Amino acid sequence: DADQECTPYSYSPVDDQIGSFPTVWGAASILPDDADALAMWNSISSSIPTNIDTKATQPPPSDYPSDDPDCWWTYDQCVTPKLSGLPPDIADAPEPSTLGYGFDDGPNCSHNAFYDFLQSQNQKASKSFYFIGSNVADYPLEAQRALAEGHEICAHTWSHPYMTTVSSENAFAELWYTVQMIKLAVGVTPTCWRPPYGDIDDRIRAIANALGLQTIMWKYDTADASVDGTTITDETVENNYNDFLQTANSGAFTSTGAILLTHELNNFTMSEAVKYYPQLKSAFQYIVPVGVSLNKTQPYLESNYSLPTFDQYISGTVTVTGSRISPLNSTSAAPSSISTSSSSSPSSSASSTSSSPSKESATSANAAHSAMNLSSSKGLLALIITAFSLHVSGIQNLI
Repeated sequence: DADQECTPYSYSPVDDQIGSFPTVWGAASILPDDADALAMWNSISSSIPTNIDTKATQPPPSDYPSDDPDCWWTYDQCVTPKLSGLPPDIADAPEPSTLGYGFDDGPNCSHNAFYDFLQSQNQKASKSFYFIGSNVADYPLEAQRALAEGHEICAHTWSHPYMTTVSSENAFAELWYTVQMIKLAVGVTPTCWRPPYGDIDDRIRAIANALGLQTIMWKYDTADASVDGTTITDETVENNYNDFLQTANSGAFTSTGAILLTHELNNFTMSEAVKYYPQLKSAFQYIVPVGVSLNKTQPYLESNYSLPTFDQYISGTVTVTGSRISPLNSTSAAPSSISTSSSSSPSSSASSTSSSPSKESATSANAAHSAMNLSSSKGLLALIITAFSLHVSGIQNLI
């Protein structure tokens, strides 16, 4: 029942520290008393280009230079930076006949039917989730389910802005606080992110890279989050799915796989994912998280959590290590710390009614990750599952 699943609740590990974060669903900026954030920003700000202007409008204006000096994805889907020292974005799954499967805008409070479907299809550890920091703050236990079931978690900003329209300092804050919230609520520090709407240029890439975040993009879009009933309809989305399936069945991905943009946004987007999953499974030899397709076995800063290699995954080893991963203050995250509430931080628009390269660059990334890694007390991942199962009385079969 989506109404039960989306009942606001309190979760003390997050509630006790929410004052150290921007307003939930408010635009992020560095809090004036956040010494760690200020220190990190000061340490990387000199590496952020100042000759790339903050974009004022979306879509790109007609007078934007046709040679795309900023590698602005929104202008021409540029994924190879023009600024020296930045790695290219990931827009394809490099393994052949492979779908890099992932969903933006979670965690969604009513995603349990969707997760249960994936489990029923033996598609554990199947996908990458690009989590919005504000959604994690509102629904930390839902975020924990993703980790507990072996899915890959990446960042998707704090408030989902067009990132090129945001100042460099505030763009840093959008990423910084999202990563910190995921660490606080889930216990892991992501090393990947996806810009909302795909809106990125070399200025934003430089900020993400300085924070050790790999940029994950796509080349195929279902437009499932853009349905407005007029310009984009349900039929548009289904046509996009079918066109993508036709491309896959034509053999277009026999050498290099694909990444498809989909969303964990509402009943429609998740229902479409369920509807088209069997056809995707038929069209692709393998469906894996994007990180697995990249053979990225270390998806988080924490060394005690790993994903299988691509070869291990397709051979049947889809489980992950991570029994020592736990949210911060796991001793206070015992079931007694969870209660339903009639009020919470502002709810996300993603809530649904569903039932169902350089050495210098690497050094900078490592330093950034060290600073971003909050100290977590050790505990069993089973505690996550126990706490999660008590989220709201009446919710059954969550795990």
